[in-house]
Amino acid sequence: MSRGIDYSAWDHIYVSDDEEATSPFVDTPSLFRMRHRSRLEKMAAFQQRGEDLQTNFAECQRLLEETQRRLRYLQDGMKDGEADEEKEAELKKVQSEVEKLKQDEKSFQLLMEDHQREEKKLPWNVDTISKEGFSKSVLNINSSRKQETLQEKVEKHKTFVEKYAKEIKHFGMLRRWDDSQKYLSDHPHLVCEETANYLVVICIDYEIDEKHALMEQIAHQAIVMQFILDLARTLSVDPRGCFRQFFSKIKTADKPYQNAFNHELELLKERICKCARLRMDGAMKELEEEEKQTRLGPGGLDPVEVYESLPKVNQGTHLLPTALFLLFPIHKDSL
Repeated sequence: MSRGIDYSAWDHIYVSDDEEATSPFVDTPSLFRMRHRSRLEKMAAFQQRGEDLQTNFAECQRLLEETQRRLRYLQDGMKDGEADEEKEAELKKVQSEVEKLKQDEKSFQLLMEDHQREEKKLPWNVDTISKEGFSKSVLNINSSRKQETLQEKVEKHKTFVEKYAKEIKHFGMLRRWDDSQKYLSDHPHLVCEETANYLVVICIDYEIDEKHALMEQIAHQAIVMQFILDLARTLSVDPRGCFRQFFSKIKTADKPYQNAFNHELELLKERICKCARLRMDGAMKELEEEEKQTRLGPGGLDPVEVYESLPKVNQGTHLLPTALFLLFPIHKDSL
């Protein structure tokens, strides 16, 4: 037997116009308007409280991320042998700040959960009943997004670079904070992971060409983009919507935040130099292998290796050319 319709959702509906409690000394329509206005003010205050909680929670997360970055910077300095009483005192202070911010984050989470529970218990009224829940169409399709494969990521990066390589290089050459912010405002599509990756590739190419000044300039802009992406992940927002917040912060940054930025920049330049050396070593090995292949004689023997394998006494004798000629005879077509 099928169950009937559940009408319990309408058990707690509050509509001021249906109230019977009126006064003969007060105009009824005016009384209803006053009650309606009072209810709207309470609803607005409740909604504002929820928005304030979300804003404070996001700000707490941002401060926690910055403080944790300062803590990592100080810990790395201690490992590198820069320990002294002042550094240790600052380290303890930052650690206490991190613990306090973590407690504040938990407190905000509890307050937001309490607010959501209170919101569910609020009675319906004429304003909430008639308010639309959303203003968009929803299709009955699978909402789970398929993760991109490595090949798809490579193709996406390649397509993006082919389309915006000139704009990315222009951004990489900007030196002033205001110029970088304005350029990203005019080209918001550049605020993405592909731009950061391509800037690093350009840095490696400049380092291989021994253009160290250009490498350092592009590396600076790569860290700028990486900090913007990190801030977006912390706030759980689109990076195109928070890059102005980063520039506002970095232009008035305190010393620990600026030191953290410079520390990340130095680490990136070290990684770039290491990658450039590895690439050059790989290119040299490939070149040596190609030269070796051109020298190979019968049986796949390399005359240089044969010469070096001979005893030192025989390497300087007049019999060596004859021995090498017997091992590697000259083809008649080469005469």
